[in-house]
Amino acid sequence: MQIDKLRGKTLDQLFEAILSLQNVEECYEFFDDLATMNEVQSLAQRLEVARMLREGFTYHKIETETGASTATISRVKRCLNYGNDAYTLALDRVHEKRAE
Repeated sequence: MQIDKLRGKTLDQLFEAILSLQNVEECYEFFDDLATMNEVQSLAQRLEVARMLREGFTYHKIETETGASTATISRVKRCLNYGNDAYTLALDRVHEKRAE
């Protein structure tokens, strides 16, 4: 994993803080304080790109609907195909939770 290069106490603290949040409103508040609007928007955009790729949308449709560059779409696709399956895990869990 690429992120292993950053592994350590500081990153553990960040992930533990995120995992401690109890609802969407707390996430809004935390990420509003933590990151810039562009950083949050980029993360959300990548997740949406992953969802759309999994559902078979074309690059053109994804680019049009999300504003993501083809480079971003390609990077997300590479992660979907050769990554840690984390996009799949997260998207499946969100889908399951919404279906409840």
